[in-house]
Amino acid sequence: MSRLAGLFVQLQDAGRAALIPFMTAGDPSLTATVPLMHALVAVGADAIELGMPFSDPMADGPSIQRASERALARGVKLRMVLEWVREFRMTNSHTPIILMGYLNPVEAMGVTLFAEAAATAGVDGVILVDLAPEEGRGEAVVLQQHGIDPIFLLAPTSGPERVATVRSMGSGFVYYVSLRGITGATQADWAEVLQRVQDLRRQLGLPVAIGFGIRDAATVVRVAAGADAVVVGSALVDQLAECTTDQEATAAATRFIEPLAQAVRTTQRRGV
Repeated sequence: MSRLAGLFVQLQDAGRAALIPFMTAGDPSLTATVPLMHALVAVGADAIELGMPFSDPMADGPSIQRASERALARGVKLRMVLEWVREFRMTNSHTPIILMGYLNPVEAMGVTLFAEAAATAGVDGVILVDLAPEEGRGEAVVLQQHGIDPIFLLAPTSGPERVATVRSMGSGFVYYVSLRGITGATQADWAEVLQRVQDLRRQLGLPVAIGFGIRDAATVVRVAAGADAVVVGSALVDQLAECTTDQEATAAATRFIEPLAQAVRTTQRRGV
């Protein structure tokens, strides 16, 4: 059983959602990435989404855009991101790692070479934001052949045809974009979001993670009651952006994520 599948089985038995923080590789420094990953796990992250910096992150708001810009200015390349995952795996063999980014750097490396390198490093899932499911069957097959889950996004506007396509191709979980907008926005109707997630879970037969617009413990409690996983991205990236040393970054991540992890662990999921 894969790490992601095992995590969701374990949390299904526990009756709670997973907490998945997002951070951009190489931000706030080149040396902070691996210590931050370990710090997030230490305070309760169940899995980690690691952003692959890209020059045109079209689905991301200003916070993650700027984090990508800072990381690229430091010279971060895709192979460096994979090396950081490999280094993390030297002392952590159980926490799922999901890479999130855009198709261009993967195509530049070559999809097969990327899948081989990611699998060797210890990556569990890959989200390519601009890879439409209808056009991504080849990439999905290559990833799955290397034991990596291709994770697709669905949105409030996704119709039944796209849901059916994702059901036939995706694995690991499905990332539900809770807002009609970019990362970092906050105007979600959570009752509507959670009803949609319940419907998708029945249609897909896969865990459903909710992301976009989750910034505090109160929102985590509401979302964790109905989702299989809660993704926290821009709010954590904003915390890290203010840090000038690796020690500050680790302390800031710990302070921010710890109450969110506590909120997830004390919230019983409905419909489990």
